[in-house]
Amino acid sequence: MPFTPFHLGPALALGLPLRRYIHAPTFILANIIIDIEPYLVITLKLNYPLHGYLHTFLLAFIFGLVLGYVMYLLEKVFNPLYRVLLLVPKEPLGINSFIIAGFSGTLLHVLLDSPLYRDIRPLYPIDVNPLYNPNLTMTIYGICIFMGLFGILYYIYLLLFKVIKSLKKANIFRII
Repeated sequence: MPFTPFHLGPALALGLPLRRYIHAPTFILANIIIDIEPYLVITLKLNYPLHGYLHTFLLAFIFGLVLGYVMYLLEKVFNPLYRVLLLVPKEPLGINSFIIAGFSGTLLHVLLDSPLYRDIRPLYPIDVNPLYNPNLTMTIYGICIFMGLFGILYYIYLLLFKVIKSLKKANIFRII
């Protein structure tokens, strides 16, 4: 996908409901950070493939492992923000949740992009893209949009549930 916002759909739709098992902020970031590569190629006018090595399953997997570990190290700093945003459960997650979120997010990115672009080499060092199928373009975009809408609705549900729970706790619903 040429623009990262499409990757946000699957990231939200899968990351939010699974946030008790995988670290949702890591999963969301992992889904979109891979597009730093085409961004740099375009903005810096680099003599490098638009979808280079980060868009391979091998490097995406390694990058996801590293990202998961870095996010784990940063957890103490950012956890209060994640909790306010309802992105993490109350119980702390172990390092495995971060690592799994990191590599599954980056691999999902490559999997979604591979049918769309001829220049991606997902099975590097194999120099072809056996997943390339431009006929799937509209289907993949549609899935990403649908998942994005689901993710947004699920997040709104989480917010409303928290507000209602807070109001009940404050006895706002008590009939006098």
